[in-house]
Amino acid sequence: MHMADALISPAVGGVMWAATAGTVAHSVRQLSKDEQFDSSKVPLMAVMGAFVFAGQMINFSIPGTGSSGHLCGGLILAAILGPHAGFLTIAAVLVVQALFFADGGLLALGCNIFNMGFFTCFVAYPFIFKPLLKKGVTPGRLVLASMLAAIIGLQMGAFGVVLETLLSGKTELPFSTFVLLMQPIHLAIGTVEGLITTALLVFMNRVAPESVTGVQTVPQAKAGLPTKAIAIVAVLALVCGGVLSWFASTYPDGLEWAMFKTAGVEDLESTEGIHEALGKVQEGTAFLPDYGFKVAEPASGAAEEAASTWPAVSGGTSLAGVVGSAITLALAGLIGFALYWSKRRKKEQASL
Repeated sequence: MHMADALISPAVGGVMWAATAGTVAHSVRQLSKDEQFDSSKVPLMAVMGAFVFAGQMINFSIPGTGSSGHLCGGLILAAILGPHAGFLTIAAVLVVQALFFADGGLLALGCNIFNMGFFTCFVAYPFIFKPLLKKGVTPGRLVLASMLAAIIGLQMGAFGVVLETLLSGKTELPFSTFVLLMQPIHLAIGTVEGLITTALLVFMNRVAPESVTGVQTVPQAKAGLPTKAIAIVAVLALVCGGVLSWFASTYPDGLEWAMFKTAGVEDLESTEGIHEALGKVQEGTAFLPDYGFKVAEPASGAAEEAASTWPAVSGGTSLAGVVGSAITLALAGLIGFALYWSKRRKKEQASL
């Protein structure tokens, strides 16, 4: 569900950048007041960011459609880190993907963070997931909460994509046709996301209950550093990014599939200056575009054939998984450390 720049107008891109920046600022303010945001959350933010990055690389086929989907991860992050730290972490994931892997456009980055982060962390998590577990945690309630929140969160994100293209005046993607394709395919993708979310949260709640916010049976203040949870998630990130990514589906994802069914193409083109300028910036920063090594332009004119085959030959997928996970781990950890350090400094200054 990573939108390319050509799908949106500069005006819509700017508004969504502002909305995302405002949500980031709100999250930072709330975490600065959150007594439960302690040193244990910093490494957990780091490894969770790495895991979601790696998990998003594994596209799974949707039977009978010729389409595929991948983990969004927003609900998982909210359930383990809380909504504010979860939103900042998924923002870190999407920034790394856009800058270094050319996955999603820079103009569309605000849209992508909002669609995949806001609806899961600030709508699905507090209004669906947590209320269903309010009376206590049982396997059945955890399954119901995870499935419903994951599916509804992704449905809202998919509808956000449709609205953003509509407001951008993309006549190639008429609203009625596009929405009738986007919602069902993302219902299927959301169902798989719900199953993945359920499996992970049930497992984490069993082996490290202190790591799941709002679900833990061990009080957060007394739980200490969730070393077991950190180790488990770190291993999962390494396996997903370095090994399982090789087996990802090659079918177009839900957004590309819906675009092709609607407009006959998986990518739109835009000649606007800002799109071209940001495309050049992204071309310069993306050292593993499309999760593979950059290669020289083929002299024989067989550029399309080379582009479709070289990542599998070069082994770029595994490298991209490991490198991307490491960069995301560092960025999410840095964000968490900066927040914790700033909060600690304020406390020290207040006590003087």
